[in-house]
Amino acid sequence: MSLQRLKWFTILLPAIVIGGFELIRHEFMLHYLSMEAGNFYIIALTLLLSYWFSNWMFRKIERMNATLAEEQSRRAVYEERERLARELHDNIAQVLFFLNVQLKQGKTEEARSAVSEIDHHLRQAIFNLRSLPEDGVSFPDRLGRWLREWSVLSGVEVDRQGEWTEGLFHSSEEVQLFAIVQEAFTNIRKHSKADRVLLEWEYDYDGSGSWSLTVRDNGVGMKSEASDSSKYGIPMMRKRAAELDADLTVRTMESGGTELRLAGRKEHGTP
Repeated sequence: MSLQRLKWFTILLPAIVIGGFELIRHEFMLHYLSMEAGNFYIIALTLLLSYWFSNWMFRKIERMNATLAEEQSRRAVYEERERLARELHDNIAQVLFFLNVQLKQGKTEEARSAVSEIDHHLRQAIFNLRSLPEDGVSFPDRLGRWLREWSVLSGVEVDRQGEWTEGLFHSSEEVQLFAIVQEAFTNIRKHSKADRVLLEWEYDYDGSGSWSLTVRDNGVGMKSEASDSSKYGIPMMRKRAAELDADLTVRTMESGGTELRLAGRKEHGTP
């Protein structure tokens, strides 16, 4: 039913039912129903009509909202796929150019490294394209599957702490979170020389609704953080964090290694 029909249905139904009952009562039933009994029946009829109509209308609105949310999630998925395609094209183009240069110079070891880089980008892109949110896999399962594959490819052990809060984020927001995690772990593989990574999720159920996602490695830390921010993809991660109304901080720890922390506030069950 279209919105126009819903509007006219909302306007006319109460008037027709209640007005029709009153007309029939005054024209044909005055000798059978007293004024008090008639008032009682009209109140009961109004209550039943309101109850039925409200339930029907709210179910209709919920279905429409669910359809709209699904469309928004699907749009976010398609936008993420377009981003992945652009990144895959740019990254592989750069690596192939580098590979061509190294082969011309006879540097087989560097060329072998470039081939490994292409293999990694292709594996990551294939994983993202086959397991985006629309396939029905929950975010923790999808993330865990990706982390296991990343750990096998990189040889870096991953330790996960904290139980994911289901229903806190929409699918479109989970796309942003997943992309931030991917970028953080890509940096670890490329730059950190770490052999262990901690991924920690925290959510305050009883307090302010604050949440945080922390990625911490035991590597060498970031060098020249200010000048190399683009190299580590930090501007893109900050942009994605802003989409989540969250703050992103990246720091080199005194004990060594890098800590990336994404923190925000959101009450469970809010849109």
